Amino acid sequence: MLSENEIKEIVKDFFDNMGFYVEVKETGFRAGNIFVRVKAEDPKIIIGKEGQVLREIQHILKLLIRRKTVENFYFDLDINDYKVGKMEYLKDLARDLADDVSLTGREKKLWPMSPEERRMVHMELSKRSDVATQSEGEGEDRKIIIKPLN
Repeated sequence: MLSENEIKEIVKDFFDNMGFYVEVKETGFRAGNIFVRVKAEDPKIIIGKEGQVLREIQHILKLLIRRKTVENFYFDLDINDYKVGKMEYLKDLARDLADDVSLTGREKKLWPMSPEERRMVHMELSKRSDVATQSEGEGEDRKIIIKPLN
């Protein structure tokens, strides 16, 4: 596996070559997975609408890092704590919608989400005994349904 400094250098070089000034705030390993936190001066451009550009950059950086190692790993990139904020928002929203489903007895459908976002909602609501979650749809149209348990 590459060192934290080597990963930091790959990330920094990537953004420098793209013409974006970023500061790599943190790199690390958790259970064989690599995470990187970056602070950018103009994050909107490199995060993109609903995090789409961020996901694409994450994918490219994973490929660049994979070239230098034979290890299999999950790579997680966060820019200006965008993902942290979004996950907290999704947890709060999931709890609020689950409360509504429990009170009204009517299911709620959420919008299409990334696998990571869906996993977060499923995990957050798995602790509850009054509602159940289920994913429906294919590919980019896959979404979660929150259903009441009678």
